[in-house]
Amino acid sequence: MTPSELSEALSAALAAAVADGTLALPADAVPASVHVERPRQREHGDWATNVALQLAKKAGTTPRALAEDLAARLGATPGIKSVGVAGPGFLNITLDAAAAGELARTIVEAGAAYGRGEALAGQVINLEFISANPTGPLHIGHTRWAALGDSLARILRAAGAEVAAEYYINDAGAQMDRFGESVLARATGGEVPEGGYRGEYVKELAAKVLADRPDLPELPRDEAVAVAREAGYAHQLAEIRDVLANFGVHFDVWFSERELHSSGAVEKAVARLREQGHVFDKEGAVWLRTTDFTDDKDRVMIRANGEPTYFASDAAYYLSKKDRGFPGKIYLLGADHHGYVNRLKAIAACAGDDPETNIEVLIGQLVNVGGAKLSKRAGNIIELRDLVDWIGKDAVRYSLARYPADSPLELQGEDMIKQSNDNPVFYVQYAHSRTVQIGIKAVERGVRRADGFDPSYLSHASETALIGRLTEFPRIVAQAGELREPHRVARYLEALAGDFHAWYNDDDKLRVTPYPDEEVTDAHRARLWLNDAVRSVLANGLDLLGVSAPERM
Repeated sequence: MTPSELSEALSAALAAAVADGTLALPADAVPASVHVERPRQREHGDWATNVALQLAKKAGTTPRALAEDLAARLGATPGIKSVGVAGPGFLNITLDAAAAGELARTIVEAGAAYGRGEALAGQVINLEFISANPTGPLHIGHTRWAALGDSLARILRAAGAEVAAEYYINDAGAQMDRFGESVLARATGGEVPEGGYRGEYVKELAAKVLADRPDLPELPRDEAVAVAREAGYAHQLAEIRDVLANFGVHFDVWFSERELHSSGAVEKAVARLREQGHVFDKEGAVWLRTTDFTDDKDRVMIRANGEPTYFASDAAYYLSKKDRGFPGKIYLLGADHHGYVNRLKAIAACAGDDPETNIEVLIGQLVNVGGAKLSKRAGNIIELRDLVDWIGKDAVRYSLARYPADSPLELQGEDMIKQSNDNPVFYVQYAHSRTVQIGIKAVERGVRRADGFDPSYLSHASETALIGRLTEFPRIVAQAGELREPHRVARYLEALAGDFHAWYNDDDKLRVTPYPDEEVTDAHRARLWLNDAVRSVLANGLDLLGVSAPERM
């Protein structure tokens, strides 16, 4: 019996109590589904619910009386072994072994679909993360958002949301001109301008630009800067794409800031916000009255010299997301962007959105990896690609995904690559590879799922604990999506791996593969189903984090 099936049984019991007059509730007050959860203490049963406490007052009865009535009705439900009433009216439900073990079949047959649900169905979300300037390589700060942002996108989709992962390319403004001048200087042997870009990677870009345009040194100065800027930009953006692809991160949309300016979107945004009464003129500049919406001061959109500010671009970009059909907008920003939160929420309010529901700003804290070396190419940063080359994609992604975004991180690189149970990513991946190898050996010895499945054999305490853990996966995925917290999936996988290793280490009692002189029994087959169910859930969970599920380690 799955949690959803138990929920339906509880709803049916409530409906029956209303139908026979026991429960004085309007029929439409009976919930379509009843929330059940795992008790904190295993001896309290497999599932618990407080539905009696929630409905008793409306029904004109006491929670305990309602709970006792529901317990009597549920006791006759096939698959339920016992129902107890605790405290003021909590229901503790214990399933019989066969009903609990049936989950293994459900998981194996569902395969990659197990864990996916509809908790966030109907939500259409634009998820923006990284959005680094295309003037240099991605560094360790971007690495954290790459891991968390991509994992969050996967989890939101698994929970039923429609998600577009978006990278905002900051390719406009004076920084791009300085970048072009820096590339040109490296290409022609000149001096890099003050405030320019000096890393070795600029020399690499300059060499590529010269290969594309051998005539660069002979061009007029303004034209040469433009050519160096555009060609250098194209090569640097291509590198960013390649590095992210190698890290397992893919975007649905690469949105250019330049397009906001070239299309007139910035001017149109100012006009739209003026029509809504939020724009005013002062001292020759154009302002947005964001103080009406909790911002600490009003913001300049167009300077007195006619130049738009970054804030104007931010407003136009927000309106672009709104116009493209994204009611939900999630921004993942670095620790130095705290000041942006109120500004962005004020933009949302000025645009007619609800800043409490239409926009979310997640702030990530800094991360440090001990033992990592500064980039030889960039000089003063730790590059994402160097981290991946040193530690490996899986270890980097998993290690970053298993902590809340708002917690500062101090990770040790050498610990992240250790093949030991103290390394969480190894611990989880090893559990998966173990399930694969158990399955292969079992089949070689004649244990086949196709020969039948009797879940009543899955009655040992370690099997009950393992099955209980497996039931939680869909709830964990939904919760991780609702709370925007991928680390919940990682921590769940570690707990599941622990339960699996405990079950496997009870090998003499709970063998999946029979001894050479032993015949294959229904118990062996039932355990193979359970083993393969664990494999599916571990693989599904690792995929949500963008981490591979190896078959051998």
